[in-house]
Amino acid sequence: MTYSYDPTQIRARGKDQMRFELGDTQTDGGADTCALADEEYEAVLAGLKAGKKAWLCAKLAVLEAILFKMSYQVDTRIDVLQYGFGDRAERWQKMYDALKKQILATASIPTLAPSITETPPYFHKGMEENPRACHGAGGPPSPFRKMTT
Repeated sequence: MTYSYDPTQIRARGKDQMRFELGDTQTDGGADTCALADEEYEAVLAGLKAGKKAWLCAKLAVLEAILFKMSYQVDTRIDVLQYGFGDRAERWQKMYDALKKQILATASIPTLAPSITETPPYFHKGMEENPRACHGAGGPPSPFRKMTT
């Protein structure tokens, strides 16, 4: 497994941008400091569609993978030496919850299909005008008025 991060590539949609957005950039320690390996990021991002929503869903999938991996790590205390992995997982859990709320909020907003926005509107100016109706005496046309003059 490889662990790499190139800060010059954070604008290119890929593992480096995902690492940057999640704060998983300390690759010097390998598996000890990184949440996921490069191959795991690339597997989640493989076949990613264009668009912000697809990126957010991929980010949510990466956070799920991180949480599953962290769930096996337990807090350990040996005399005065203490390892607290729960704090690390708590930070990822907060990110996951916030992102899930954001995705659910954007999913509930209805959008129009492009085919609907390209068609002309059904209603148009003057569609209720009847050229055969008598507009005599300056009044509005009436359905009960005689049509002949």
